[in-house]
Amino acid sequence: MAQISVTINGKSFRMACDDGEEDRLIGLAARFDGWISELKVAFGEIGDQRLTVMAGIMAADQLSEMERKVAGLEQEIADAKRQQVDALDNMSQNEQELSRAINTAAARIESLADGLSKSLRSPESS
Repeated sequence: MAQISVTINGKSFRMACDDGEEDRLIGLAARFDGWISELKVAFGEIGDQRLTVMAGIMAADQLSEMERKVAGLEQEIADAKRQQVDALDNMSQNEQELSRAINTAAARIESLADGLSKSLRSPESS
């Protein structure tokens, strides 16, 4: 397990993370520190605990918004899959109808060819 140090609101915090996750955790801490800096600019020095809570709420708000967007995208994907299945079903039905029509036409052509062949073999009475 790796040990790293991150700085949030001017204070250093020692943290543990899985090996290979150091850069990710440092980036997350920097992002969180950025939110705290934004809040300090907007509200001034209102206390470390209050700033941390407000930044946590900002993070939760962003997470909630992303979850809503993901749910919407998942619904769009499900709708697209249903449309694809419907289109494939329609295509299959069209192919079956076309096949039946071709078979019917082929049978009719064979029947006409047989009739023509018979009429050409037998003498016509005029």
